[in-house]
Amino acid sequence: MQNDTATQKDENSLVIYTPHPEKLINNIVNGFEAQNPDIKVDVITAVTGELIKRIEVEKNNPVADILWGPSLNGVRYKADLFETYVSTNDANVMEGLKNAEGSISRFSQVPSILIINTNLIGNIKVEGYEDLLNPELKGKIIFADPSASSSAFEHLVNILYAIGKGDPEQGWDYVDKLCANLDGKLASGSSGVYKGVADGEYAVGLTYEEAGITYMQSGSPVKIVYMKEGVRSTPDVICIVKNAKHIDNAKKFVDYCLTLEAQNMLAKDLNRRPVRGNTDKSDIMIPMEQINIIVEDPAVVEANTKKWLDKFKELFTSY
Repeated sequence: MQNDTATQKDENSLVIYTPHPEKLINNIVNGFEAQNPDIKVDVITAVTGELIKRIEVEKNNPVADILWGPSLNGVRYKADLFETYVSTNDANVMEGLKNAEGSISRFSQVPSILIINTNLIGNIKVEGYEDLLNPELKGKIIFADPSASSSAFEHLVNILYAIGKGDPEQGWDYVDKLCANLDGKLASGSSGVYKGVADGEYAVGLTYEEAGITYMQSGSPVKIVYMKEGVRSTPDVICIVKNAKHIDNAKKFVDYCLTLEAQNMLAKDLNRRPVRGNTDKSDIMIPMEQINIIVEDPAVVEANTKKWLDKFKELFTSY
């Protein structure tokens, strides 16, 4: 009898690895559990790079069923780690954001932004990347390690394409100068960026839209800037881990994340841009049409990810 109970308990579990912030996790997981009361969800949080390494180490005996929250570029070249599954709700996802790979479902759209501490910035103008090279900002800017944080890697790609005007190799001179102005300061994860700016440790941070808007709403002395040189809006994703122990429950979670209920929650309560069309509109996020959106070549990003991470590390550590 005890063995049957243990087996039933195991079958009614779902283990999620995620870098998402607590509020987003709680809202979505609570909604899922309300519809699936027999499933017990266990959430393990860490930065994206650490979670992917754990999945690689555990691939012969997976602990996680779901990886939820890395950017698309963070997992596109790791497709062998994930099960093939296309949700029936994927049919409602906007064109260009569907699960084209068969194993990577888009969850939300995540524009890169700058977060500014309005108490510290003074009269310094910050409208885009070029303004971050201002000598007055040296040591007052915070960025996360792009090898650990997927949002930081997305910013690195954003910089290369925006400054390089479509040719990422032309953006490295700027990256070199930015590294000098960082003055040896680099956060280990994305939360260190937006928290550092909101708490008054830094004047400017390179982060993502939801984090900036959430701190604005909370009353923190911050504002956000969409870089005038161009903004990439990269989706974050949800994937089922290869050979997941609770694959049926994992499929249910992917399905739930693409329901109208969950996607409306993103727009109205969580400051995220949905991937479904015809969802509720945000009261605070400006329309995407008002942002200077730029795009990258996914094949180029995939082919150069390791090289770009190594080059960033080399430049940053040279100062």
